[in-house]
Amino acid sequence: MAAIYDPFMSSVEQACLEAWRAELLAGLEGEVLEVGAGTGANLRHYPEAVTRLVLAEPERHMHERLEAKVRAGARKVELSPAPADDLPFPDGAFDAVVCTLVLCSVPEPTVALREIRRVLRPGGKLVFMEHVAAEDGTRRRVWQGRVEPLWKSIAGNCHLTRHTEDTIRRAGFTIESAKRESLRKAMPLTRPSIRGVATKT
Repeated sequence: MAAIYDPFMSSVEQACLEAWRAELLAGLEGEVLEVGAGTGANLRHYPEAVTRLVLAEPERHMHERLEAKVRAGARKVELSPAPADDLPFPDGAFDAVVCTLVLCSVPEPTVALREIRRVLRPGGKLVFMEHVAAEDGTRRRVWQGRVEPLWKSIAGNCHLTRHTEDTIRRAGFTIESAKRESLRKAMPLTRPSIRGVATKT
């Protein structure tokens, strides 16, 4: 997965993801944690106002590629192998947590979001961008359910049918902004997406 991830996603990045990442991260400041940082696609979009940047990536091969990208850059970055559901940081350590294309594949999104909420300061932001389930009753939603068991086994536990916005709300966040849009150039079953900002309440 790590070896093919960047080439596989390159057309989607050019079509929409790169611009969405820049837009989402532009207003961040202070101490920021990114969970499931992957190969570092967000890295160049963090503004100078971010005074501490911690990138967490538990998958060994992804982490190696992330480490190489960090070494090649000039920015000071802390790396962690921590998974989203077991973060080795104290309560209220961060002003913001970034989570992009991660909650589809964590074993238990509710547990991961509970940990994310724990390490955020009061009023801290969760910045998210995820592909999600299509609208109920649509043919795409039906096919997502049919294909998901096989898809999970070949795509690193990636789920096609998660209702991430609802899960974020249930975890104790207030959704400040959310935008649904098709992931252009992505495979049809992974195109429904949501991105936005939620606040710890």
